[in-house]
Amino acid sequence: MRRMVAEHRLHPADLILPAFVREGVGAPVPISAMPGVVQHTRDTLRKAAVEAVEAGVAGIMLFGVPEEAKKDAAGSAGTDPDGILQVAIRDVRAEVGDDLVIMSDLCLDEYTDHGHCGVLDAEGRVDNDATLERYAEMAQVQADAGVHVVGPSGMMDGQVGVIRDALDQTGHEDVSILAYTAKYSSAFYGPFREAVGSSLKGDRKTYQQDPANLRESLRELALDLQEGADMVMVKPALPYLDVLAKLADAVDVPVAAYQISGEYAMVEAAAEKGWIDRDSAILETLTGIKRAGADMILTYWATEVARKLG
Repeated sequence: MRRMVAEHRLHPADLILPAFVREGVGAPVPISAMPGVVQHTRDTLRKAAVEAVEAGVAGIMLFGVPEEAKKDAAGSAGTDPDGILQVAIRDVRAEVGDDLVIMSDLCLDEYTDHGHCGVLDAEGRVDNDATLERYAEMAQVQADAGVHVVGPSGMMDGQVGVIRDALDQTGHEDVSILAYTAKYSSAFYGPFREAVGSSLKGDRKTYQQDPANLRESLRELALDLQEGADMVMVKPALPYLDVLAKLADAVDVPVAAYQISGEYAMVEAAAEKGWIDRDSAILETLTGIKRAGADMILTYWATEVARKLG
């Protein structure tokens, strides 16, 4: 009876798998703060993509982890056609074609030696406009590699418009933009920084949103849509379900939510202690995100959950 009258249902097609691929490793590297998640090799990434397709997962969001020696102030590896992310996009596209929506993180933080999402000015501050030029280059090389969707996550002012123009001017009109519309300065990103080998010094409070603010997200939403966003995202998910619900009510484009590394780690850690039932907690958190209005959910449990739902 409960199953018959349920108001919201998870489906494998709701799920997107975030995946990390690390340059120069011969075997997957476990991420200590995210049990069960690894930095993939190129070969194991291809395998993970195939498994996601077989489980019915809709998409995969790729993050590149370059060799430390290749990081520099401008994040040059992020725009190198042979950089690890661009290589990974080509690998996955060759392996699964269009059976999986291939998404890519469009941001400089993985590739800069200072760990910020943009280039810095002479006083060490993130230079918004100079960063936009780098994002335009990133969009082009990721699209050239075969990505279906780019995900600009740096929260620079004007990033969606600049990326849309760059894609259109280089013959990539069919590449979509998943805008990180409401990306908050959160304590829950901690494990992710291990996952991408972040070199961050300081914090990102000058360009990520204040957790206390909701109306700010609605302003960001209006700007992203005006600039040409095809889809919008709220990140993190669980601490911001009210924001997710507000955005979902306000738009007629698909809405995504990212269940981030800290959310994953909390459930896994509590389950390991025997304090909660792992499988029930996973489904409950994902159902809550769906109920709040998400059409798509980025979650590290995507393939596992899709298999169970299938």
